[in-house]
Amino acid sequence: MGESFDRDELLEVPEIARYLKVSDVTVYRWCKEGRLPCLKLGHHWRVRRSALDAFLEQGEHSATLFGRLRSFYRVPDNVLAIAQTQELLYRLDAAFFGAGEVRGAKLVKFHDPLTGSSVEELRTQIQGAGLDVERLQGEGRLRFVHEDHRIPQDNHLRVLRQVYKEEANGNGHALWASFDWSKDVDLEEALEWQRKLTRFVADRPLVVQTGILEEDTDEWPPPLGRRAQVVHSGTAWLSEVGLSTDRVEPVAEG
Repeated sequence: MGESFDRDELLEVPEIARYLKVSDVTVYRWCKEGRLPCLKLGHHWRVRRSALDAFLEQGEHSATLFGRLRSFYRVPDNVLAIAQTQELLYRLDAAFFGAGEVRGAKLVKFHDPLTGSSVEELRTQIQGAGLDVERLQGEGRLRFVHEDHRIPQDNHLRVLRQVYKEEANGNGHALWASFDWSKDVDLEEALEWQRKLTRFVADRPLVVQTGILEEDTDEWPPPLGRRAQVVHSGTAWLSEVGLSTDRVEPVAEG
C-alpha cells in the first residue's frame, strides 16, 4: 500500500491517508467525529498505530450495513443489489458508495429521469440514507450522470465506458458505479447487457452495482432469475429482516 507501520508509533494524518488511499480531509473528519482516536500535539494530529488497527478491525467486523458490505465488495466486481423497498435500495447505494469512498475511489451514480428519480431527489434520498453527498460532490469524488434508456446500444456498458475513460483510466483511481436495473428492457436483452458488463469489469479497477426492487424480480421466470444472479460476480439482498450476500466462485477444472 506504499506505507509500512511496524511499531506502535504516532502516525501523521497524511501518511494514514496515503495508506488507506483516502483524502487527508477524510482522516481529519474521522478524528473530529471521535471514530478514530487521536492526539493533538501543537498544531498537528497524531494517531497511534494500535488505534488505527483497532479502527480498521472494527470497520471490517461491523454489524452495520456499511461494515458488512465494505468487506463484501471486491475490485473488480459486478454486483446485483436487490432490495425489499425503495428506501432500502437507497441504503444499499449509500453503503456501496461509502465502501468506495474509504478505498479512495471515484464514485458515479447513473440515473434516467424517465424511469426513476431526478438528480435532486436522488441526492436527497441517498444523503438521508447515510452518505455525505454534499461533501463528496464538493470534493469532486461523486458524480451523478444522466443515462438514457431509449438508446439501446448495450445501455449500461456504453455509458460506463465513457465515464471510465473520463474518471479512472490511467489515473490510479478505481471507479465505483451504481446503476438501476433497466426495467423497460426485455429480460433476455438486459441479461446480455449485464453479461457484457461483467466481461468489461473483469480486468479493470471497476466496481459496479446494479440495483433492483424485489417486487420486480418476482416477475422473472425462475430459470432467468437464476441466470440473472450467475451473470454477476455477487449478489447483495437487503430486506427489513437483514442482509444476505452471495458470491459466484469459478470452479477449477479437473
